[in-house]
Amino acid sequence: MDYSTSLLRLTFLALGAALVLLVVRSAFRLPHDIDGPATASLFEDGAGCTRFSPWACHQRQRQTDKTSKSKPSPRRSSHESDVPRHPLDPLTVTEVNRARELLRAYPPFASSPSSLAVHELALDEPDKPVVRRWRKGDGNALPPRRAVAVVRFRGESHVLAVDLEAGTVTPLPAPASGYPTMTMDEQRALCAAPFADPAFNASIRRRGVRMADVACLPISPGWYGPVEDGGRRLIKSQCFSTEGTANFYMRPIEGLTVLIDMDTREVVHLSDRGAGIPIPAAKNTDYRRAAAAEEEEDAGGAKTFGYQTVRAPSMEPAPEGAGFEVEDGHTVRWAGWEFHLKADARAGLIVSRAGVQDPSTGARREVMYKGMASELFVPYMDPTEAWYFKTYMDAGEYGFGLQAMPLVPLNDCPRHARYMDGVFVAADGRPYVRENMICVFERYDGDIAWRHSESPITGMDIRESRPKVTLVARMAASVANYDYIMDWEFQMDGLIRIKVGLSGILMVKGTPYSHMNQVRQNEEMYRTLLSENVVGVIHDHYVTFRLDMDVDSADNSFVRVEMARQDTAPGESPRRSYLKATRHVASTENDAKIRMKLYEPAEFHVINPTKKTRVGNPVGYKVVAAGTAASLLDPEDPPQKRGAFTNNQIWVTPYNKSEEWAGGLFVYQSKGEDTLATWSERDRPIENKDIVLWYTLGFHHVPCQEDFPIMPTVSSSFDLKPVNFFESNPILRQRPTQVNDLPVCAATA
Repeated sequence: MDYSTSLLRLTFLALGAALVLLVVRSAFRLPHDIDGPATASLFEDGAGCTRFSPWACHQRQRQTDKTSKSKPSPRRSSHESDVPRHPLDPLTVTEVNRARELLRAYPPFASSPSSLAVHELALDEPDKPVVRRWRKGDGNALPPRRAVAVVRFRGESHVLAVDLEAGTVTPLPAPASGYPTMTMDEQRALCAAPFADPAFNASIRRRGVRMADVACLPISPGWYGPVEDGGRRLIKSQCFSTEGTANFYMRPIEGLTVLIDMDTREVVHLSDRGAGIPIPAAKNTDYRRAAAAEEEEDAGGAKTFGYQTVRAPSMEPAPEGAGFEVEDGHTVRWAGWEFHLKADARAGLIVSRAGVQDPSTGARREVMYKGMASELFVPYMDPTEAWYFKTYMDAGEYGFGLQAMPLVPLNDCPRHARYMDGVFVAADGRPYVRENMICVFERYDGDIAWRHSESPITGMDIRESRPKVTLVARMAASVANYDYIMDWEFQMDGLIRIKVGLSGILMVKGTPYSHMNQVRQNEEMYRTLLSENVVGVIHDHYVTFRLDMDVDSADNSFVRVEMARQDTAPGESPRRSYLKATRHVASTENDAKIRMKLYEPAEFHVINPTKKTRVGNPVGYKVVAAGTAASLLDPEDPPQKRGAFTNNQIWVTPYNKSEEWAGGLFVYQSKGEDTLATWSERDRPIENKDIVLWYTLGFHHVPCQEDFPIMPTVSSSFDLKPVNFFESNPILRQRPTQVNDLPVCAATA
């Protein structure tokens, strides 16, 4: 999350030259570049590199020269022949191109199509009742395909409805404040902007850094009042030294901050407060396996201490193959579960129409209409000039899905995983493919689904146990330095576990100190000295999920089950107290604003009040929190006003198709006027209504030396667990695993 700078584009300026070479390690391929030289010339040079990355091509050529064992990557589908087969399928390559044609021909933009920048283009999902009624087959046609576009044209933002079949474009209301998500193209271009400023170049030279070693990253500025933003779309840029390491994040050029007008690329202000702070050394910062191999080679072949070889346990599927299927590219079926899965440029991964088979009746039952990460909020706890503004919202500012990188087979996902690509849109409206963005796989970690063994004192020889096998849908987003791993895990007992893993590289601060004994007593460092001249700054991570629960129908209620001590009456029992559960059904939104409290425990249920079990309990699902964190910032602090959706861990709102993004549609430089918190102030009725549950998963992160130079993954999660949804244990009849169920592995050549 930190440095929300999309793909991490490095900028290099050769000495004495005006040419800036953008480093773009392109993780995607435009679908047009696959069919041959006629189209490849538009996007590639002779070395097969994208038009944005001449430096990357140079590095690639060097790698090719070093070894003759390099092999070209296999060709993959361009998705140009894809057609939608489900009402919620994402826009296809053909549909994106059609939308681009319509937008460029729209009268306000037709006069200068090259001035049009597409910031978002996604499926305008059909109305919920239409989707819920739709069934595949029997001649059922898809609902009309429409898109919603967010564009900028000559300094103005526009939201538009695009009817792909009727060929019409209709303007929609746009938010009063804020700006759209940044495009990948402008994030790349903004990396180069500081080098056009003489004062910036002079500051770099004073520090003794070669221009060719400088990498600059654009950083969203938040919002701190009209005086600071001046009514302009702004971004800040900070820089690093790449000399001697790929991990340039550990070599900040501290105190140098450039304020840039995003539309003109003009440097508005330069702050240089880093005099006397050295650039941290490159030694021990590189985390790549190739770097470790070079160290061993430099040591004469001796193994460097600390590197371990670990044999991963077998993750092979059963002999008959994987136990799940993916139909029509997006519909996943496994162990009674069925759901729609797709990539999204802003949310990353979206799960829709999740339902599970009832083992007692064989009927498919609804659980959740749509679930996704709605917004991420990452405030850093350093109020100084070069750091106070670092309060990122990665979905709305950078595009969480846009930052998703291709997953690494065998390491990010097991051998038998199946992969799903994402089709996204460049600023010029053309589609491109993000390959291997999502993986789906069965997982067995040695956990137990249920078990019981009888004690010998009963005389009953009973030992029953069942393995827990789950299905995981995963994506990983690399938002500049931070990596987020998002898992949606489906269990055979009807439980859904949503897990967030944090890894990647810390955002660090340069310091003159190389040892804690140099720090003055009571000096505020804003946190941990990780290595010589490197401080890891305290920060938080919040991921707010939007969960449109449809438990056995769209109309549900939210119930808070409070647990409290009940004292016994004198003489009633040898016990003096016990635990009592009391149910409270929320009538309006204010009744459902929940802040977790360890010593005031409660359960939180979404129930269907009109559907009951055979013994009379309303069917439902409950939110089960694992470790989480709450924001401690002042509610009037500008970052917290924008991130007010983290003020509670749980919110419940009536379904509203337009209320999808917890931080608002336009998050960039927003004032916090269009958030989940402001919507919920209306205190609308929610009892026995179509409701949406919002849950925020939080982390406080006080960095430690083990986080240097790259962080071991730390994870937390929450569950959506059946509560009186089934008549009994739904996996009671699961059979135990036998020897013949296991794969037989043989060595290959």
